[in-house]
This record gives sequence, C-alpha cells and structure tokens, in this order.
Amino acid sequence: MIMLHFFIDPFNAYGFMRRALAACFALSLSTAPLGVFLLLRRMSLVGDALSHAILPGVAIGYLISGMSLMAMGIGGFAAGLLVALLSGWVSSMTQLKEDATFAGFYLGSLALGVTLVSLRGSSVDLLHLLFGSILAVDLDAIKFVGVIAGFTFLCLALLYRALVIEAFDVAFLRVNRQGYPRVIHGIFLALVVLNLVAGFQILGTLMSVGLMMLPAVAARCWSGHLPATLLIAAAIGLLSSWVGLMWSFYASLPAGPAIVLSASVIFFISVLLGPRGGCALMLRRRRLFINEEKE
Repeated sequence: MIMLHFFIDPFNAYGFMRRALAACFALSLSTAPLGVFLLLRRMSLVGDALSHAILPGVAIGYLISGMSLMAMGIGGFAAGLLVALLSGWVSSMTQLKEDATFAGFYLGSLALGVTLVSLRGSSVDLLHLLFGSILAVDLDAIKFVGVIAGFTFLCLALLYRALVIEAFDVAFLRVNRQGYPRVIHGIFLALVVLNLVAGFQILGTLMSVGLMMLPAVAARCWSGHLPATLLIAAAIGLLSSWVGLMWSFYASLPAGPAIVLSASVIFFISVLLGPRGGCALMLRRRRLFINEEKE
C-alpha cells in the first residue's frame, strides 16, 4: 500500500500533476509511432532538426499575440513545414542529401528564433519556449494536444500500409504510382511537425523530440516486428511520462528534462539488455562463436 500511495499520491492530490500527466500521455501515444517510422526511414535526427525549425514561427506568433497557444502553434507549424519543404526541394535540385539540407536550415532557424524572441521577450520567455512549462499546462493546452493526437492516429491508420511500404520499399511505390511517394512523405513530415508543435507547449522546442525518438529507439531493442515495436514505443513513452513526473515531484527537478531523462534511462537499459540487438545478446553470441571455433 505504501508503494501504491507513492506512485499515485502526487496525481491524486494535485490537479496540475494530473493535467501534466494527461498531456504527456496524449503526446506519447501520438509521437512514439512517428518516431518508429522516422527510425525505419533512417531519419532519426530529422525530428531534432524540425523541432528547432519551428522556433522562428513560434517566436513570430509570440511577438504578435504574446503567449497565445493558437498563434504560436500556427506559426510553429508553418515554419516547420516550410523548412521541411525547402529541404526536400533543395535536396532534389542539388547533390546534397536531405539530412544535410535539414542541418543547414534548422541551424539558421534556431538562431533566427532566438533572435526574434530576444527582440521583445525576456530570458524567462525564452526558457519557456525552449524548455516548456509542463506543470503549467491548462485545459486548453490539453485539448490542443488531444486533438493533434487524435488526428495523428486517424492519419496513421489511413496511411499505415503506404507508410510501411515507403519505409521498406519506396521503389515499389515509385514504379506503381508516380508522385505518390512524395505525397506520403510530405504528409508524414507534416504530422511530425504538427506533433512537435503540440510538444513545444509541454516540453519546449528542445525537449519535445526526446519523447518522440527515445521510446522508438528503445522499442527497437525489444522487438523486430513493426506492430509490436509501435506498441512497445508507446508503452515506453507512457512509462517515461509517469516516472519523469514523479521524479520531478519528489526530487524537485524540472519536469520536462526529468521525463526525457527517464526515457534516456529506459533507452540505456534497452541497449544493454534488449533481446533484439542489445549488448548482452551480442556478448552471448560472441561467446558462442568463440566456443564453436575452439571446438
């Protein structure tokens, strides 16, 4: 009973902890599957680039309307989508790969966003945008994240087959349906940007990608089947949110970084002990190989 109270009391006693947990749960359920598909496409760092790319739009929304969630969300989505489209266009017109163009655009976007916020805001406002304020999440923010999570689920359900085929055999789509892969790729990147916009209010532009990629990478260490990987990634995201919020409550740590640190700990455990490519498995295989050679 004591352990049960330890895990439940912070959320039972304080409304702001319940609101933070609800927002993190919704965000985990929508971002973790996107992280898995980014991992399959070998675009793991693109999520990080897009999380920085939304900052100029968020800053412009902040300069126009202050701390308006809707204005900053629209501005962030427009900026992130613009960077994604420009990166794709530049990579198609030059010999640069898409990851290189993303790197160039996101660094400039990050610098521009910080500069715009500093024109009118204070260091407190800048920290709020960069690292979020999850314990200050209100009902409007929860509804905002919930709508985006529901829309993401609907799109993933409708496009699941196409996303899987594009991740494993994009040549098949190109041969059978000209132009179709670009549409799927564009919709997918739009969903990634949309979820990062939802995450910036909670975890900030620098931390929101952590809840997208860390559970996805950890899940790959436990399963090689895509449906199971998607479920494990979502479960890891939920667990990271719960543990991180409790950790921040009892240890007086900032909540956003505590959630991402919790996901990082699960990632390291998965890398060490995961049955799918974990270090322990690789060591066992090496020992078996050495023993077979001796025999």
